[in-house]
Amino acid sequence: MAKGIAVHAHFYQPPREDPWTGEIPEQPSAAPAHDWNERVHQESYKPNAFARIPSADADVAVNNYERLSFNVGPTLLLWMEEADPETYERILAADRESLERLGHGNAIAQAYHHTILPLSPLRDVRTQVRWGVADFQHRFGREPEAMWLPETAANEDILEVLIEAGFRYTILAPNQAGYVRDDEGTWIPVQEAGLDTTIPYRYQHRDGSGRSLALFFYDGAISRSIAFERAGASGEGFMDLFDAKAAEGRLVHAATDGETYGHHHTFSELGLAYALFVEAEKRGIEVINYGAFLDLHPPEIEVRLIPGEGTSWSCAHGVGRWKEDCGCSTGGEEGWNQTWRGPLRSALEVVRDAADEVFDRIGAGLFADPWAARDSYVDVVIGRTDIGTFLSGNAAGPLGEEEVRQAHDLLELQRNSMSMFTSCGWFFNDIGGIETVQVLAYAARTLDLLGSLGQPGPRDAFLVLLEQARSNDPAIGTGADVFAGQAQGSVP
Repeated sequence: MAKGIAVHAHFYQPPREDPWTGEIPEQPSAAPAHDWNERVHQESYKPNAFARIPSADADVAVNNYERLSFNVGPTLLLWMEEADPETYERILAADRESLERLGHGNAIAQAYHHTILPLSPLRDVRTQVRWGVADFQHRFGREPEAMWLPETAANEDILEVLIEAGFRYTILAPNQAGYVRDDEGTWIPVQEAGLDTTIPYRYQHRDGSGRSLALFFYDGAISRSIAFERAGASGEGFMDLFDAKAAEGRLVHAATDGETYGHHHTFSELGLAYALFVEAEKRGIEVINYGAFLDLHPPEIEVRLIPGEGTSWSCAHGVGRWKEDCGCSTGGEEGWNQTWRGPLRSALEVVRDAADEVFDRIGAGLFADPWAARDSYVDVVIGRTDIGTFLSGNAAGPLGEEEVRQAHDLLELQRNSMSMFTSCGWFFNDIGGIETVQVLAYAARTLDLLGSLGQPGPRDAFLVLLEQARSNDPAIGTGADVFAGQAQGSVP
C-alpha cells in the first residue's frame, strides 16, 4: 500500500434530556442556541457533513465522515436522528461509502452511556458494550469491528470484555502501553523498548485461549497539535504533520474529539476537508481506516497495558479524574479543587447498589432472566421494538397490567441508574456544572422509580454523602444543595 494515514474523530455529547419528560430544557450557557446539543451540532456535526472546498469554478461540497475514522455517541445519535435527519443520514451514508471503497466502514461503535468502564462493575461493562453494539447494528446496519472506549479508559479486564464480544481492534493513547514482548518472549517496559505508533499491537486474552485484540496507539504529538494547536486551520499544515512521518506499509494516525473540527476550532472542518480530500491525494498519501489497514498488516508484537486500575487519554493519573481530586480538570478559578468527585461517586454507587438489589429481587419474579432482559432493553430505548413486544419475549410468564408497569419501571430504573455514571459528571471543575447536575438528575429519577416500585430508596445515605461534596462556589453549597435545587427537574 502507499503511505497511509488515519484520522479518528470521537464525536460525543452527554445526554441532556430531562429524565422525566425526555425533553432538553433550555441551557442559557449555550446561547444563542437552545442547548449545547444544538449549538455543537450547528458548529461541528453538521458542518463536517457538508464541508466545502473552494474551487476555481464553484465550491465543492464533501462529507468529512467519508474520510474520517469515527464514532458517534449513541445518545447523541438518538438526539440527532430527530433533530436533524439529513445530517444523521449523511453520517450513515459515509460509513456505507467507506465500506464500499475500503472494504471496511469508517464507523466504530461506542460503549453506550460513556461511563468510565474500569470504574464500573463488570456486569455493567458488559451491558454498556452490548447496548453499544445493538445501537450500532440498528443504525449502521452491520456488525461493528471495533469499539471506542469512553476517554479510552481501559485495563486488562476491559480489553478482555471486548475480545469476548468479538471485536477486532480498539484505539488507545500511547501513554497506556506498558510492556511489549520481544522475540525471546521477555516483557520489556515501553520506556525501554519504545512504542512504534505506526503499527498495530496484539493484546492476548489471559485465559490462554489465544483470542486477541489489535490495539492501535495513536500518535500523541500529532493528536495534540490538532486538538490544542489549531493544526486543522490549514489543510497543508495538517497534512504536513502526517507526511513527515508517513512511510510505505505504516499507518500514521491521530485521534481527537470530533468537536475539535468546528466547535473547539472554528472553521477547522474546512481545513480538514481540504487535507483529506485534496492535499492527501496530491502527496500520494492514502487516507485509510483501521480495518482496511489490519487486512494488510496484522499485529505481530504483543503488548500489555500499564497495570493497575486503569489508564485513559485525558487523565495523567490513570482514571483519577472520575473519582478523586487528582489535579486534572477543565476550567475553574485559581485555587479550586475537585475533592467533590469522591463523595459524588460514592453517593451514586449507593443508589446504584440499591437499584441493582431491587431489580434482582423483584425482577426474578417478572423476567425469565432479569440481567439478560436489561441487556436487551436497549431495543426499546432506541426504538427497535416496543415495550409490549419486548416483554412478551423476556417475561417469565403472562403479566397482568400492574406487573407490566412494574417490569417497565424496573427496566427504566436500570437505564437511569447506568446513566448516573456518564463520565462528564466528573470531568469539569465543579459539582455545580450542568454535566454534574445531569447525572444527579438521573439519581433523582432512579430514587423516584424505587419509590414507584414501593421500595425504600437510600435517599438519606445518598444525601449524607452528597453533603461531603462541596462546591468551590460558596453560593452553590454542597452536592446535596445542588440535588435539591437543580437536579430534580420535572419530578412530580
